[in-house]
Amino acid sequence: MAIAKPRMKIPKSAAAGDIITIKTLVSHAMESGQRKDLDGEVIPRMIINKFSCEFNGNPVFSCDMHSAVSANPYFEFSARIEEAGTFKMTWVDDNGVVIEAEQDIALR
Repeated sequence: MAIAKPRMKIPKSAAAGDIITIKTLVSHAMESGQRKDLDGEVIPRMIINKFSCEFNGNPVFSCDMHSAVSANPYFEFSARIEEAGTFKMTWVDDNGVVIEAEQDIALR
C-alpha cells in the first residue's frame, strides 16, 4: 500500500502564550477487516491505530483508533505556544509502519 506524505497545517510563528490550531491529514486506505475479497476471503484489518503529537519532546495530543475510523484520518486540535520549537507527528498502523513528520514554529 502506498502511503503519501502526511500533511500538516501549523503556523510558522506565534507569540508566546498564543493558542494555535494544528491540522493533520495522512493518506492511508484503512481496511476495516470486515470486507471480503473476490474469493470470499476476509481482507485483514489494516488501519492506523495510533496517532501522537509532541512539541519539543513533550506530549500535546494522542489517540488510539479502531476499525470505525475513516480512510485518510484527519485531526484538528489546539496547543498553547510558550517557546519556539518543533512539532513531531507520529502515525502507526497495524503492520507497525511508522509515519513521522515534523514542523518548526518560531516565536515572534
